[in-house]
Amino acid sequence: MAEMVVGTTKGNVNVVIIRPTIISSTYKGPFPGWIEDLRTMDSIIVAYGKGKLTSFLVDLEAVFDVIPADMVVNEIIVAMVAHAKEPNPSDIIYHVGSSVINPIKYLNLRDYSLKYFTQKPWINKDGKPVKVGKLTILSDMASFLKYMYFRYQLPLKGLELVNAVSYNYFEEMYADFNRKMQTAMRLVELYKPYLLFNGLFDNRNSEKLLSLAKMKGGGEMEAKESKWGYLQNILPM
Repeated sequence: MAEMVVGTTKGNVNVVIIRPTIISSTYKGPFPGWIEDLRTMDSIIVAYGKGKLTSFLVDLEAVFDVIPADMVVNEIIVAMVAHAKEPNPSDIIYHVGSSVINPIKYLNLRDYSLKYFTQKPWINKDGKPVKVGKLTILSDMASFLKYMYFRYQLPLKGLELVNAVSYNYFEEMYADFNRKMQTAMRLVELYKPYLLFNGLFDNRNSEKLLSLAKMKGGGEMEAKESKWGYLQNILPM
């Protein structure tokens, strides 16, 4: 909608549209792993690290189309310089992502997260490290809902009844169980469109732009140069 409004109101102004995919923490600058607040997939990773997420819906073979924040900023600057003095109004779109030139799969993200939180566990409010295990992965919505029903919803109903007749003796256990279920359901509902998505984004315009910038001594960071193993050292993203 915003792009349509810009297209109809821009007049003779040069317009460049930048479409980044999932933006992660920085690759290099100001330092690897820099990010403000929790955004996009960060909430899933943090929930896992805190031990609140033990199962999830995702296609492990699907491409996790991620792009570090500093690479997005780099391309915005390069695009502004490249199109600022064009004699005729431009309408060009740059997809900024990694799915075509340097794909990383959700399988890799799961393994990186496990390695990170095993080596650098989250410290809970009691000062104790949280131990994480490998996520139980469900690859379609039907199997996820079935798993959640038998693993959480059904036992939760029984625990709720036992807690009621025992004068809330199991209140803490019930609350923890319920919190884990609600966390998983909320995150799946929020990110479902991305977790089972198998599309790739054509970034040929971005490649041409950055190649031209390199020839002129700029555009030093490209998605194809990313070594995704760096994520296991700087998670959460």
